[in-house]
Amino acid sequence: MTTSATWQPPSEFAAQLEELYGLTCPPLWGPPRRVEYPSLGPKLWRVMERLGYPPMPWQKYVSDVALEIDPATGLFAYREVGLSISRQQGKTQLVLGVKCHRCMAWSRQNVIYAAQTRGMARTRWEDEFLVTLDDSSLAGKYRVRKSNGNEAIIWTKTRSKLGITSNTEKAGHGPPLDLGVIDEAFAHEDDRLEQAFSPAMLTRSMAQLWWASAGGTEKSVWLNKKRAAGRELIQQLWETGRHPRVAYFEWFAPEDMPRDSPATWRACLPALGFTVTEDTIAAELEKLDPAEFDRAYLNRTRKASPPTDPNVPKAHWPGIADAGSQPGDELAFAIDVSHDREWSSIALAALRPDGRVHLELIDRRPGTNWVIPAIARLRKLWRPVAVAIASTGSPAGSLIDDLVAAGVKVSEDKDAPLRGDLVVMRTGDIVEACGQMADAIKQGSAVHGDQAELTAAVNGAMTRPVGDAWALDRRRSLVDVSPFYAVTLARWALLIRGPLVEDDYDVLDSVY
Repeated sequence: MTTSATWQPPSEFAAQLEELYGLTCPPLWGPPRRVEYPSLGPKLWRVMERLGYPPMPWQKYVSDVALEIDPATGLFAYREVGLSISRQQGKTQLVLGVKCHRCMAWSRQNVIYAAQTRGMARTRWEDEFLVTLDDSSLAGKYRVRKSNGNEAIIWTKTRSKLGITSNTEKAGHGPPLDLGVIDEAFAHEDDRLEQAFSPAMLTRSMAQLWWASAGGTEKSVWLNKKRAAGRELIQQLWETGRHPRVAYFEWFAPEDMPRDSPATWRACLPALGFTVTEDTIAAELEKLDPAEFDRAYLNRTRKASPPTDPNVPKAHWPGIADAGSQPGDELAFAIDVSHDREWSSIALAALRPDGRVHLELIDRRPGTNWVIPAIARLRKLWRPVAVAIASTGSPAGSLIDDLVAAGVKVSEDKDAPLRGDLVVMRTGDIVEACGQMADAIKQGSAVHGDQAELTAAVNGAMTRPVGDAWALDRRRSLVDVSPFYAVTLARWALLIRGPLVEDDYDVLDSVY
């Protein structure tokens, strides 16, 4: 399955949406319109017009697909509709149109709306839905019941009613349910509403569950589960051609798209140019916390900020990135292993012609059994000044004997080591290497190629005190820190051990 960071729907999808609806901002995940299926979408559009909200292209697309009728059964093709879209895009107006259309089109329909809490549902029901209806051309076609706990908008002609419910296990219990709407899904930390709604829909052949939300947080368990499942269903649809019973739509800006770029906004905000402007979004960017802007307007999940460590200059790391950086001929390798031995990393440090030290993660794989043959091959190919590893007592220390057996030997003369020798770094060496790396990052004398795994290790790195100094801490770090540990050891070996190396190296070793 393609990951969310790289997934793109087929180009014909965007072409179809532009042709049918004039939509130039297609969702990253969404089903195509099956034009051979009739749809009640256009009828919903007319309801929205009567509410005073002529549908925008994206609303036309979503409603047209969501209300497709299966010609073989005469029933809705989709039993569930999921909508993941940023704030201020017209989600509320679409959802209100869906509920009103249902109440006006069929007799004795039971429609229930749920928000974060029952109080929030009541506020939206009374201050938004009812006000909109009263100000529209539909005014007078319904009566209102406001008694607490029994609220409803009841359509005079069809006797269908729109009520509200609480976010509890008992929500939706009672009469059969024809349409259940879960709004602001990011606020729901479990699936109690869905579990309550579903049984009430079993006997209703045209029942649908709609849920809608902007991005949430790591606590938005139900929403995050729904988004992951929806993405997978859509990707399978495009791979196999088989349509699920769930219609899922998501507009989303992947993490590699800059939050301050209008091009990013145009790719994930389908109401841009209709009800919101680029100036409005720019103003929101200025006043909101970046993580909250990402959640609200780029539809990204807001993640808790990890604890920071003052010893690791993470803020300087992006400033020394150079995607085009290449290692010079003079280099050193280093090996490190995560504290649980689940991952191992091999890294290099190399002098560039401009005097800066190029840092690079060569490889990172599960386990340790691949490390010895890999470093043996690299050593023959690149003739490093040294191969560095932490001493016994560290996770990587158990590899020292195997490295020696493979021909990567410890220098007999520390003052005149041979090229390619193994450098076993003691605690004092590691502390020195860590301090020097922090200075190099701050001063810009190091440079890296902006590798995701290395950057993640830097951002998640934590340290431990060693006397009055410090060293990287594999256990406390928030991620596997071995990529960062490895480049730190490699840089020390290059600059401290490199000048001592005697170039007594058999060139035939690089051939045979």
